[in-house]
Amino acid sequence: MNFLNTHTPNPVAFQAFGINIMWYGILIALGIMLAGVVAYKRAPIHDIIREKTLDILIVSVLFGVIGARLYYVVFNWSQYSGELLQIINLRQGGLAIHGGLIFGFLAAYIICRIYGYRPLNVFDLFVPGVVLAQAIGRWGNYFNMEAHGGPTELPWAILVDGQLVHPTFLYESLWCLAVFIILVFIDNRRTFHGETFLCYGILYSLGRFFIEELRTDSLMLGGFKQAQVLSAVVFVVFLTFYVLQKISARNKDKIFY
Repeated sequence: MNFLNTHTPNPVAFQAFGINIMWYGILIALGIMLAGVVAYKRAPIHDIIREKTLDILIVSVLFGVIGARLYYVVFNWSQYSGELLQIINLRQGGLAIHGGLIFGFLAAYIICRIYGYRPLNVFDLFVPGVVLAQAIGRWGNYFNMEAHGGPTELPWAILVDGQLVHPTFLYESLWCLAVFIILVFIDNRRTFHGETFLCYGILYSLGRFFIEELRTDSLMLGGFKQAQVLSAVVFVVFLTFYVLQKISARNKDKIFY
C-alpha cells in the first residue's frame, strides 16, 4: 500500500480570515505562475519583449477561467439550471481544461493582433508553460477527489469512497510533464512558426484520449465522451497541418503564420 491509496486528502489547505483556501486554487495559481515564468524566460528566443508576455498571460488566464467554467456548465446544464448562482461558485471545482484552452488561445490571438505579433509564434512560446501548468493543476483533482478512474487493484491506486480506483489525474500529470520536456526540446529547434503549438495539440490530445477512457466522470456529448471526441479531432487536424508544414518548411523557412 502507498500513501495515495491509504490517505484521504483535505481539499482545504488553510484558513485566512475565516475563508477556506482550497488546494485546488493554490495549485492552479502555482501552475499559472510557473507558466508565466517559463514564457518570460524564453521570450527572447521568439523575439518577443518579455514584459509583453505578462500582458498576454493575464488576459489569457482571465478569459481561460471564464471559458473553462462555461464549458463545464454547458455540459452539466441540468446541474446548474435550477441554481444559476452556483455557476460563479468555483470553490468546489468545475473547470474544463478544453474550454480554458479554447478561450485562452482566442484571447491571446486578439492580443497578438493588437501588439503586431505573429500569433503562432506567441503560441509556440506559451505552450510549454501551458502544459506544465496542466501537470501541476491536475493535482488539484486529487485533493478534491475528482477526475479519477474506475476500480483497479494496481499498487498506485487511490482510495475514493472506500474503493481503490485509477488515479487518472496522476496519469495526465505525468503525461503533461513529459510533453513539457518534449516541447522545450522542439521549440529550441523549430523549423516553422506553429511547430511547437501543433506538437502540443498532437501530444496532449493523444494522451488525453486514452486517459479519458479510464475516467468515470467525463463530460458527455450524446453517447460519447466529449474530451475523447475533441481530442481525436484536434489530433487529426493538428497532425495533418504538422505534416504539410514540415514538408513545406524544407523549401521555404517559417511559412506558417
